[in-house]
Amino acid sequence: MEVDVSGTPKLAGGSPPPLVVYDADIIILTISRVYETIAAVRSACRQTTFGGHGLGIHVIVLDQGSPESEFQVLAAALITAGDVSLYRSSTNLGVAGGRNFLAQQGNGKIIVGLDNDAVFGGDHIVAQTIRRFADQPRLGAIGFQIRNGDGTCLDDSSWGYPQSLKPRGQTWFLTTTFVGAGHAIRRSAWQQAGGYDAKLFFTWEEYDFCRRAIKAGWQIGYDGSLAVWHKAANAERVGWRGARLGYFVRNRLVIARKWREPQLLLIAGYVLKGLLAGRFIATLAGIRAGLRWKLTSTHAMPPSMLAYLQQHEVNHRGSWWQRVQSELFRKRPAASG
Repeated sequence: MEVDVSGTPKLAGGSPPPLVVYDADIIILTISRVYETIAAVRSACRQTTFGGHGLGIHVIVLDQGSPESEFQVLAAALITAGDVSLYRSSTNLGVAGGRNFLAQQGNGKIIVGLDNDAVFGGDHIVAQTIRRFADQPRLGAIGFQIRNGDGTCLDDSSWGYPQSLKPRGQTWFLTTTFVGAGHAIRRSAWQQAGGYDAKLFFTWEEYDFCRRAIKAGWQIGYDGSLAVWHKAANAERVGWRGARLGYFVRNRLVIARKWREPQLLLIAGYVLKGLLAGRFIATLAGIRAGLRWKLTSTHAMPPSMLAYLQQHEVNHRGSWWQRVQSELFRKRPAASG
């Protein structure tokens, strides 16, 4: 198996994605979650038919630094899998950078993202996703319903929308972001919005992408009929005590600065939340990093974008006091990666 010591991922198993346009790519990032990743890939490989009609689907996997012994187990398990490309990087490109790389390799009209510790809730999820995009030509991205590991209920740690919308978790609604554990992006929207900001590395990269897509005129949807089961593996998970909290605070402030949003209340909220959670030092580090981040440009929100965000995000978050209750004093969900 060939690994580029410079960090540029190399094809390490399977064959490259087809050069022609096909229905969908399913992209999966992994690091030290061998058996969970194998299950995710096998679930992805079953997403090939619907109603007797075949789909053109390619599965693309990027290993971002698993130990050699673990990588060999993964490579051996995937050697007989058809329509799978296994790439390997000697360095961790992050969630944003890794997904950018995988998306750039394929030619699927739809880019479906699946966490390495998740599986599709059925064998026709991708086919139904393709149909949803076909029915709604301005739909740029879809967030799937993220259920727990055995599929019995919503995964609370993966609910990335206003709490007031949780009773609608089985339904469809327009929104302003999606949860990376299970999602899909129209390739033309991904290209127009410029993909993910790789510098964010981890957390909020979906929200950052969606804002640019919304500005470009695309809609973002949540579809509760499209489900993945999220096992929430512990290996290589970034805990709230460490780097994750710093990334979380930093990246949200960076996004606010990108769009010329007021930051004082956002900072005050994070400071109070950090104090209440006993994570003040990590929170402060994230705030400092977010304010020191060197921006290459900033953007004004056009009226159409402001109206979309107001209707599909701000209105659902309720009054100031409701937001304090639901966001500040709500117990932080378990860390996920």
